[in-house]
Amino acid sequence: MHETPPSTMVLRYFLLLFLIAILMMGRILWPFLSILILSYLLTSIFRPLYAFFNRLLPPTLASLLTCLLVVLLVFIPLVFFVISLSQEAFNLYEWGRGAGATLAHKLQVFQETPLFGRVREIAATFGFSLDPENISRFLTDLARKMGLFLYNQASSWAANLLQFIFSFFIMILTIFFLLIDHDRLLNYILRLSPLPDDQERRLFTKFDEIAGAVLIGNAISGVIQGVIGGILFAVFNLGSPVLWGGLMAVLAFLPIFGIGLVMVPAALVLIFKGSLASGLFLFGVYVVVTLTIEYLLKPKMVGSQVKMHTLLVFLSIMGGLSAFGVLGIIYGPLIITAFLTLADIYLASYDKYVKLAKAD
Repeated sequence: MHETPPSTMVLRYFLLLFLIAILMMGRILWPFLSILILSYLLTSIFRPLYAFFNRLLPPTLASLLTCLLVVLLVFIPLVFFVISLSQEAFNLYEWGRGAGATLAHKLQVFQETPLFGRVREIAATFGFSLDPENISRFLTDLARKMGLFLYNQASSWAANLLQFIFSFFIMILTIFFLLIDHDRLLNYILRLSPLPDDQERRLFTKFDEIAGAVLIGNAISGVIQGVIGGILFAVFNLGSPVLWGGLMAVLAFLPIFGIGLVMVPAALVLIFKGSLASGLFLFGVYVVVTLTIEYLLKPKMVGSQVKMHTLLVFLSIMGGLSAFGVLGIIYGPLIITAFLTLADIYLASYDKYVKLAKAD
């Protein structure tokens, strides 16, 4: 006996109620959106580890052990980093408040060198006047503002430590259940969607791939470059190695420029101080690290998972940072990947029907 399909009115009424329920559920989950996205991404990354544990242990114990590793690898280093960042940012702010006279004196000494004379002549041809007082005023003001901004941000994180711990607890709890019920949840979402299963699975697969590429390939490469940069800042006594190392770890996500936004000016600072050999050595290390990691290590780790133009990667990260803050490093590429995947699905499955409709 065939089931009688619902009438059009009943179907529309149900869809209206369903849409209202979706909107209300979205309103409830909206405050946890970032936590849920990060939880899903971390779940995708740590699922192979969970699968390994699950071969030896029950699902609950395997998920619990995986979550403990997430805490050890993510939470504890992050807390120590925020504390160190807060202290070094405050030191940078204090240095900027009282370094004007010292920096002006060093620039005055450097002004008497032949190198500065050549640099000044080149700058004059472009209409720039290199006055030591103006340069020192600009650099100290920049350091003071940057230090104050970073200190306020780090202090805000430290002051909201309870909220941070609560958010991280929610994320770990979400990861715990997602590791166990990932396949069941995915199948449930696929059943709710009217799209064909192959298209839906293609979209989820792309999300998992970009998560691995961004959070594993780029993150590990960024951490390596940040650690190397921080060590170099400590060796050459450039100040605040944790702060600048952390900044370089974030900048390493950016194609084209990357850590050069910090390393090149740092090399110039050493040269301006009269340490020509140290400045050239620092610049040489930057070139070697960039070529080794960006063109050898990162492509091997990321592979062909992210088939995205370099300019599009750059714009997605910069736009993500502008729209979502630090998490935009992750959200930007995810949004672009979703668009490109849906565009490919449209061209492969729906473009011909749209053209036929236009022809009619």
